[in-house]
Amino acid sequence: MVATAGVAAADVTFGGYGRFGIIYNDTAAGDSTDVTSRFRLQIDATAESDAGVTFGARARIQQNNTDNAGSPAGTGINGVRFFARSGGLEVGVGNIFGALEFMPGMYPIDLGLTGLGYDYTAYNFRGDAYSSGGNGAAGSNGVEVMYSAGDLSVHVSASDTSDRIAAHVAYTFSGWTVALGAQDSDNAADTEFAASVGGSIGPANITLAYADNGTAGDHIVLAGRFDVGAATNVEVYVADADMGSDTGYGVDFNHDLGGGTSIRGGVAKRLNGDTRADLGVRFNF
Repeated sequence: MVATAGVAAADVTFGGYGRFGIIYNDTAAGDSTDVTSRFRLQIDATAESDAGVTFGARARIQQNNTDNAGSPAGTGINGVRFFARSGGLEVGVGNIFGALEFMPGMYPIDLGLTGLGYDYTAYNFRGDAYSSGGNGAAGSNGVEVMYSAGDLSVHVSASDTSDRIAAHVAYTFSGWTVALGAQDSDNAADTEFAASVGGSIGPANITLAYADNGTAGDHIVLAGRFDVGAATNVEVYVADADMGSDTGYGVDFNHDLGGGTSIRGGVAKRLNGDTRADLGVRFNF
């Protein structure tokens, strides 16, 4: 009876996605067209105490095949994120999300099948972030506090990686979300300040994001998403950064096939001058 009660009080869920298709890269060293694929299985486990506090953990098993030899990368389980949550307050430790990575406006779109370089992410991964890599990849292995109340949210994170301490605050009003973030770090190329604003203008969702990325300079992104039919949407972005040799821009389409499946594809002219394109299928489960 004791064992049965323990099982009933816990909750374990499995989810994730698979994707496969082709990816094209045109760089100064030449061009290539290869098969690309990813499988991600996410495991979320929680249990609730008598006092109503939820304790939990998240882990992922992921494998990528991204080169013409087909050798897998990231195979195995990643570092685990543990948390305790009560009401609008959550404390996380281990493979943390990261305050800048989790800040509204840093991922305004999800371009194509693979992300196509993520030049539309203004903070440019210069802070703590949840690592999905396998073989025990632990991410930044830090601590974070997240709090939300109504339209207000606050996120503070810290890790031993370059002695980072970061925070963001976000507020939503009249359908628009404004967010401000800052970080102190021993790495001169880490993000120091970030800001974003996003909302809807007619049929389009628009986001403007900016980041001061230390010695890497400023990075600014204007991105949008809009529907072009009952099952299809288009995403676009324009990015400019001091570290880039060119203005970056991209466009994609996502067509919903139903049942969690979709056809996705896009093309991007990257900030470093490279061109990248992809096309394939994604299925969520």
